[in-house]
Amino acid sequence: MIDIKVPTVGESISEVTLLKWVKSNGDYVERDEVIAELESEKATFEVNAEKAGVLTTRVNEGDTLAIGAVMATIDETALKPAASNGQPAAPAQKPAAAPPEEPAAPAAKAAGKGVIAVKVPTIGESISEVTLLRWAKKDGDLVKRDDVLAELESEKATFELNAEESGRLSTTAKEGDVIKIGETIGNIDTDIAVPAQTQPAASTPATPEQKPQPAATATAPAEVKATPVAAAIIADKRIDPKSITASGTAGRIVKGDVLAALANPGKKAFDGQELFSRNQRREKMTSLRKTISRRLVESKNTTAMLTTFNEVDMTRIMEVRKLYKDKFKEMHGVGLGFMSFFAKACAISLSEWPAVNGYIDGEELVYHDYADISIAVSTPRGLTVPVIRNVESMSMADIEKKVIELAGKARDNKLSMDELQGGTFTITNGGVFGSLMSTPIINLPQSAILGMHKIQERPMAVNGQVVIRPMMYIALSYDHRIIDGRESVSFLVRVKELLENPEMLLIGKDPVRSLLEL
Repeated sequence: MIDIKVPTVGESISEVTLLKWVKSNGDYVERDEVIAELESEKATFEVNAEKAGVLTTRVNEGDTLAIGAVMATIDETALKPAASNGQPAAPAQKPAAAPPEEPAAPAAKAAGKGVIAVKVPTIGESISEVTLLRWAKKDGDLVKRDDVLAELESEKATFELNAEESGRLSTTAKEGDVIKIGETIGNIDTDIAVPAQTQPAASTPATPEQKPQPAATATAPAEVKATPVAAAIIADKRIDPKSITASGTAGRIVKGDVLAALANPGKKAFDGQELFSRNQRREKMTSLRKTISRRLVESKNTTAMLTTFNEVDMTRIMEVRKLYKDKFKEMHGVGLGFMSFFAKACAISLSEWPAVNGYIDGEELVYHDYADISIAVSTPRGLTVPVIRNVESMSMADIEKKVIELAGKARDNKLSMDELQGGTFTITNGGVFGSLMSTPIINLPQSAILGMHKIQERPMAVNGQVVIRPMMYIALSYDHRIIDGRESVSFLVRVKELLENPEMLLIGKDPVRSLLEL
């Protein structure tokens, strides 16, 4: 009998929620087969069976579990049932029923609008060109209205181009081309009729029924069979899947295989190449990467950027989260993370130090009476910074919901231009990648950016005693042309004060002092 425990998923994460059991109590499971889905405050991940055997569940769906808690057991001594090979017992033979007649397909009808041009749409005032990443449809394909034709990439985001009418597509641009806004990349002949339901290619004789294979993870190549967690690590670390020895069921790569490959790279450490090889690879920079490069250099060269540091004792926030997280999730349907605390603290501090919430426009200073906070999100294509508007007026639950929504859209390349423009201040969290301290670069035209970092237990002197506290370094990079040292330091100290006393986030003042009207 072996215990299946909640795995460690991050240094700052102490508990997870059991979303669902993929396998039921009493099921026979194979080694590395997915048995459950867990959700942390940052991501959803799967738990795999460590051995083959009979599963006994110990917790229920929706339960909140501490890291290391036993969630199930597997009896590896149990024999595999005779009928557990995926084939049900053969039923009694029945006369083969005649296949139902297919309903007649509706007659095809042409739109009859002649040849219409497929043009690159206007997607933002400052964007003059895009890159054609890929054609979703091929030259000569029959397309229906609203079908996705192509995927385009601007300097800020990736978006899809849909067909305006049904007809036959002819392409005039190639994948990788840089195209001006308004230029034609193809044509659709709408005088050609398109069936309401496109028929599949010539059918092949019936073959024994096969179980559908799970779709490839979005972050891994289509031919790679890997668990979602393993696929995410492969994409993040840029590991050649061919260099990984798969130990999962049916040749599936699991998390342990990837970690083993990282710890023991062997003879194919670099993209499948032998050690001591002298190969080089050249890749064309994407529009997004070009823009990130240009804006970072511009920020460094045009601002008088300085960085001031402080540290936050995260004890009270972690206590509040532990005390109220279940009730919060029950009432609002989202987890209580760290970002809502930081966003709320920054919104209050920005109202008290308006220079940090402003920017320079020529010879004028522009101040904002609202807090539109940009949240830096790392995606496989690069860094995106979607905006949460009017944070000062939002509840903690609203902030958490918006963070989840925007982060999901960013990773799926579904952000609109409006969601990427107009922020007044930025928060970036390098702590999720293990960063202990850094100096973030200002996101122009803004004048300041706050960097969060890893929560690290350290000995601290408190009331003359040395105690261990969960501490986080925070950094504020700011433009010294508009923000003086007094404002920058005072802003960061105020953020620290609000985070260490989260009850103050409600009104921005010490409740006792407010009561006494001090």
